[in-house]
Amino acid sequence: MNRIADRMTGLDGESITPGQPRPYSDAWSPATDILAKDSDLVIRCDLAGVDPEDVDVSLSRGTLTIAGTRGEDDEQEDYLVRERSTGQFRRDITLPEGVQDDDVQASFHEGVLEVTIRDSAGAAGPAKIAVRTD
Repeated sequence: MNRIADRMTGLDGESITPGQPRPYSDAWSPATDILAKDSDLVIRCDLAGVDPEDVDVSLSRGTLTIAGTRGEDDEQEDYLVRERSTGQFRRDITLPEGVQDDDVQASFHEGVLEVTIRDSAGAAGPAKIAVRTD
């Protein structure tokens, strides 16, 4: 459902104007794990075949964005089955309140991007709101 919603909104949360190109409209979403490691929050994205120079990690208004491009294979092949996505990718992850850019570190090793957010694993989750009935 998230992927469908992302495609419908152009993945950037901006309104879609008919006739205008939508950024990331054909994007794929890399497999991602989010875990607590001691007091840190760790995000790992599988980016096999992606050049680290083609990965962009940014933080804006409490949202961590991981975006980039995985290029096409150099050789034109006659694929019988093709499951590996190419082209642009993007993941937006809402972080706990108060995360600053100096709390975030990113590294890339053997096709896995690891983003560590210092001292964020213990942050309170969303508050449950009771729904009244008449």
